[in-house]
Amino acid sequence: MAKSKTAFVCGECGGEFPRWQGQCSECKEWNTISEIRLAPAASAGRNSRFSGYAGAQDSKVQTLDEISLTEIPRINSGFKELDRVLGGGMVAGSAILIGGNPGAGKSTLLLQVMCGLASRMKTLYVTGEESLQQVAMRAQRLGLPRDQLRMLSETSVEQICHTAREERPAVMVIDSIQVMHVAEVQSAPGSVSQVREAAAQLTRFAKQQGVVILMVGHVTKDGSLAGPKVLEHCIDCSILLDGASDSRFRTLRSHKNRFGAVNELGVFAMTETGMKEVSNPSAIFLSRGEEQTTGSVVMVIWEGTRPLLVELQALVDYSQLANPRRVTVGLEHNRLAMLLAVLHRHGGLQMADQDVFVNVVGGVRVEDTSADLALLLSLVSSFRDKALPQELVVFGEVGLSGEIRPVPSGQERLMEAAKHGFTRAIVPWANRPKQAPAGMEVIAVKKLDEALEAL
Repeated sequence: MAKSKTAFVCGECGGEFPRWQGQCSECKEWNTISEIRLAPAASAGRNSRFSGYAGAQDSKVQTLDEISLTEIPRINSGFKELDRVLGGGMVAGSAILIGGNPGAGKSTLLLQVMCGLASRMKTLYVTGEESLQQVAMRAQRLGLPRDQLRMLSETSVEQICHTAREERPAVMVIDSIQVMHVAEVQSAPGSVSQVREAAAQLTRFAKQQGVVILMVGHVTKDGSLAGPKVLEHCIDCSILLDGASDSRFRTLRSHKNRFGAVNELGVFAMTETGMKEVSNPSAIFLSRGEEQTTGSVVMVIWEGTRPLLVELQALVDYSQLANPRRVTVGLEHNRLAMLLAVLHRHGGLQMADQDVFVNVVGGVRVEDTSADLALLLSLVSSFRDKALPQELVVFGEVGLSGEIRPVPSGQERLMEAAKHGFTRAIVPWANRPKQAPAGMEVIAVKKLDEALEAL
């Protein structure tokens, strides 16, 4: 028998080392290096059928102008929000990894997608965590058609690939990648080496057979995908289904996509009959009361290819501590500290002795810099104890010198705000429209002090 080899691999960045060490010298993380067993060299010939694309032996060198640019047809999942995040649908031969917290709705969403696709094409749902009876009971509870979806309960990657060659499905689900195992890797399922080899073989099988493989992945305590970092490198698309345990809304965001944008956002609602897509997410995050409240303002952020209206709340209160607290939920903490310095230097407001709490309503994670101006105005509103008009919408990036910088797609943001009944807007000077939307007053500002005067 061929002697198996071992290697030491970092679970965060995928770096390999000749021996174990406490800190990874590449990503500087501690206690992330673990020992994995590599497949014996003698088995490389037996596994040659898994390596590379179909017809790799007949591949030849080509120039760019010789390569066909025919548009690859996409498979519609039946959910517009999912297709939006995937870049327009699923591409044949792609490997897609869907992660999320326990109970987020990963298996529910994929079961709905597969039951809908089963009436149009051949599908295969491979379950390794649940029994076939459990999946059938969920489908019955959700009221899904159960007469055409093909099911398989298996955890061996070799057996799954063998069955898939006989079934020839167009779309296949692996639930989940953490319980799959490869026979030649001598370690427990879920370990770094097993997840790495199982994902690599399934991805090569997808490329070879032209099958869309949807793999379910677990997440760690900090919300990142469990398993080695190379897992995200070998797959084509990585999306994360996120949602608070006390909320019925789920957000689907792409972290990597070789066939589309990575900043798209899809919104779903968890109901008794499964996941329902939300076609107008702005209406969810604008559940404001009739009374005006201090520190509350509506901003227009840009998510992927569409605008999204979100309410931002700020609370400024006198601090009893030597070091006042700065707490942000949904925004970057360092950006709040920077904007407080800008407000002091160019706005004349000192909040060094104040506790500052900022929250984005609805649990949305905002990374768009267009929220800067709205954040500063909400802080001023809470600090002065004066409510902002409910018909006001704000967006704009704030520079360190106090200037209001333009943001992309300003006209589309104004149109979205006007569609929801907003009549006033404070925007950067460079984003002023040639013709304001009907019934809306647009106030264009260049500096922070001009925005404060406009209030």
